[in-house]
Order: sequence, then C-alpha cells, then structure tokens
Amino acid sequence: MIRMLCAVSMLALAACGGGEPAKPKAVTWEVSEFIGPSPFHGLHGLAIEPDGTILAGSVVGQAIYAVDPKTGTVTERLGPPDGMADDIAFGPDGVMAWTGYLTGKVFVQEKGQAPRMISSGLPGSNSLAFTKDGKLYFTQVFLGDALYEADWKGGAAPKLIRKDLGGLNGFEFGPDGMIYGPLWFKHAIVKVDPKTGKDIIVADGFEIPAAANFGPDGNLYAIDTKNGQVKRIDMKNKAVSVVATLPPSLDNLAIAPDGMIYVSNMAEASIFEVNPATGAVRTVVSGPLATPTDLVLTDGAEGEKLHVADVFAYRVIDTATKEITNPLRMYRDETDNQLGVGAGKTKVLITSWAAGMVQVVDRATGTAVMHHGFTAPTDAIELSDGRLIVLEAATGKIRPVEVDAGEPQIEGLNMPVAMVEATGGVLYVTETSGALARVDLATKEIKRVLEGLAGPEGVDIGPDGKVYIAEAKAGRVIAFDPKDGTRTVIAEGLKMGLPAAEGTLPAFTTTGVAVSKKDGSVYVSSDITNAIYRITPSQQ
Repeated sequence: MIRMLCAVSMLALAACGGGEPAKPKAVTWEVSEFIGPSPFHGLHGLAIEPDGTILAGSVVGQAIYAVDPKTGTVTERLGPPDGMADDIAFGPDGVMAWTGYLTGKVFVQEKGQAPRMISSGLPGSNSLAFTKDGKLYFTQVFLGDALYEADWKGGAAPKLIRKDLGGLNGFEFGPDGMIYGPLWFKHAIVKVDPKTGKDIIVADGFEIPAAANFGPDGNLYAIDTKNGQVKRIDMKNKAVSVVATLPPSLDNLAIAPDGMIYVSNMAEASIFEVNPATGAVRTVVSGPLATPTDLVLTDGAEGEKLHVADVFAYRVIDTATKEITNPLRMYRDETDNQLGVGAGKTKVLITSWAAGMVQVVDRATGTAVMHHGFTAPTDAIELSDGRLIVLEAATGKIRPVEVDAGEPQIEGLNMPVAMVEATGGVLYVTETSGALARVDLATKEIKRVLEGLAGPEGVDIGPDGKVYIAEAKAGRVIAFDPKDGTRTVIAEGLKMGLPAAEGTLPAFTTTGVAVSKKDGSVYVSSDITNAIYRITPSQQ
C-alpha cells in the first residue's frame, strides 16, 4: 500500500473549559491503490523472438514490451515516443519492424543498431509483415485504407500497391508468397497478391476479423475481435472451426514454433495462450484495467459506483466491493475509444476526443446513443436541470450535446480538459494552460480563479464544497476552497501524466478525479501504472 499523509487545518469550534474554542483538528489523507495496477496501456501487435519472448506493442503506451510467456513478467523494450506499435514483425537476420498508428510512422531496427524511421505521413499505419526474401509490406487501416511496399533498405518512399481493400489488418505471408489476412470491414479472410493487390476470399462468416497467421501445421488461424473467437482455417478444404473463445476486443495473434497461439486483448490489456490441439486457454498476463482516464461517481439505490473511461471500455466499479462491470466494450458494442466520462441524475456521458463522439447512456436502462460531429470533445455532463453539455478542447467551447447547430453556450476557454457543475449555475473547468476557470452559465462569464497549475486535468467538487484538481504534470492532487481562494495539497508523488503522442491533445489521457459525497474519499486515475488511487480523509 502507498501511504502519503498531508495535514490540513480545519476550524472546529466546540465548547470546553473556560469557554475557549478547541484546537483546530487536522485532516490527514491516506493514499492507497484502489484498483490495479496493469502492466500495459492496452495491447495490440504481437511477435515472438527466437528465444520465445513475446513482444507486445501498445499505441496508447507508445511502447514495445517484452513478455516472458512462462512467468508473465513484463519489461519495457522500447518506450515513447518511437515505441508506439500497432503491429510488430521480424524479417531476415533479425530485423524488426513496427507501425506507429497515431503518428503515421513505420520503423525498423536491425540487430545492434538504433531504430530508424522508414515511412511517415501515413496516418493509421497498422499491420506489416516481411516476405521470406526480406521485402516489407504494411497497411493503413481506419485512418486510411491501403497496402504499401516499404523500401526499408534504400529509403525510397513507400510504393502504393492498392487502395480501398476493406481494412487489411494483421496479416502474414503464406508459403505461396501471397498475403493472408483479414478484411476488417468486409468480414472475411482473404489472399492478396502483393504485386497487384488483387484479393480472393479464403474464408468468410466473421463478425470483425482482426488478424490471421499460419501455424506450423500449415493451417491458418484467425481471430474475431467482436465475439472473441479463435478459428482454424484448414488450408486443404477451407473448413473453418472454432478453437477457443476468449473475451471480446481481441487485437492480434502470434504463433510460436511449437504451435502455441498467443492472442492480445486490447480492453483487458491481456495476453492469452491457446493450445490449438485442445483449445485450452491460459492467461499469460492480465490486469483489471487498460488505461483508466476520466472518472465520475454516482450514488443511488444500487450503491455508490465509480464510472471509468478506460480507453477500450466503459467500466463501472462498485466502491464497496470493487466489483468491475463493462457496460460498453470496444468492438463488442457500438462505442468508441472512451477518454472522458461525466454523469448526472439520469445519464452517464462518455466522450472520445479521438472520434469526435459523445455517447449518452441512460442510467436506468443502459440504453446508449452516440452523437458525432464534435471537435475534440474531452468531457460532457448532465446538468442539474437536465441539459446535456459537452466541452470541446480544440474550439474552447461548451456546447449542447443534442443540438446539431446554433450558438455555443460558452466560448473562450483555453484547451479545456474537464468540468464539474457547482451550485448556482456555475461550472469549474480545467485548462491545459494551467488554469482553473469559473464559468457562469447564465452570463457566460469566464474567470480564472486559479493559475500557474501544473497540467490541471480531472476536477470534482467534494461534500465540503472544495474543488479537487489533479495536477498531472506535478503528480499531485490539490483542494481549492472557492470561499477564501486557498489551496492545499492533499497528495503528491502520484504516478500520472502519460506523455502525449505526437499530434494529439496535451491531455492525451485525462487524469480523472472523482470525490465521494458519502465519505469525502478522492478517487484519482493513474495513466502511468493503469491503477486507480483512493485518497481517504480522516480527522486526527
């Protein structure tokens, strides 16, 4: 358990001998790890080194990790920013290549040499593989749709083979020199001629196929991210059978020389081992969360619940039992990368600045409705009067969620990150510039009540009326009293403030803050260790 104590003076007048007031009581704050940690920031590409070590790539973590398949021990092989890897592949003489999905870059690293960039300017650079004679091919998916051949030795620009395949994801070259892989948007496994880009369906009937690799038995193994199935495609008769069923949100697979299949799960930050002969499944490494970002608390007949935007899933945690449920999960459900979360009496609102999306979830029924067309939305809340509003980082505006056009409610904020409603029609909004802004919804007046903060992100109001703020760059949480303007550090030394990926928002993954109205506990997310802290007050 992590323990950090910070004394805070509080005025407590009580009758005592002689009629003098009692000495002020001190509030101490104890920091503990409420949930977590997890070893990865979501997982994507996998590859296996000659000694059996699994290499695992993370886009959000901007890192390549080395995993011992026997013990599950994880070490960072290459960190930010160049370590961002949506897929990893090995070629002749041990050369390794990987794709920086968000940055649009492709890297190679030869043995004993430093990584070098061989392609840039192609957002969504996704999957890649080497031919037996060392040619390297890669694709764009989601942020583009194309197949390229990379000149990783000569340095020429990538050669376009074909556009609009339908999302050629985790692929591999077969013994016939053809590309075999999934078309994400066409629900099929195909064979692609690397010279012409012409494709032929090998197997269909998939919901969302994510990757396909050949096993030492000569058969093709593929994963379905939506339903979690690992399938075998018999290359003699093209018969398809289910080998195992894993939790949904699968991303990639790699097959060891002994035939064992290793599968990554982005939502659980997990790697599973699947025995293709028996279908037996073993968890190599896992964690309760992927990358927790924004937080919000609700209370009602169902008890106090902590709602978590976890990038690849919207999770709800019972604060009494620590039970975690997943109302929305990437690719299992219709949703987008969860990067912000807010709530009110009847709604939970999930935002994704990456997708320009706000998703409104009915607290009573669980029904979820998506709204698109926003400009980098970082937070959204249900106001006490029932209105739904969204905070846009890129425009500095606060807009209604359910209005397609019209004037914004508020404008003039400076790269806002998160907001909370106070009493009297007032919002408190954190700004990347280092300020806490007080916003009057009626007059639209913006007043910076705190400045000089170190990366303020998550914000909430406690039962004491104070505003609690996560200063991500400083690794601390402060309490601001609007009555007298004082601020107090309640915890420091926290692991927060994941470096932003190139071309993204400064608050890449929001450090969330949520304060219990029942006992004053402050919940804070760590986007470094993928844990959630609980900072508990007690009077001495």
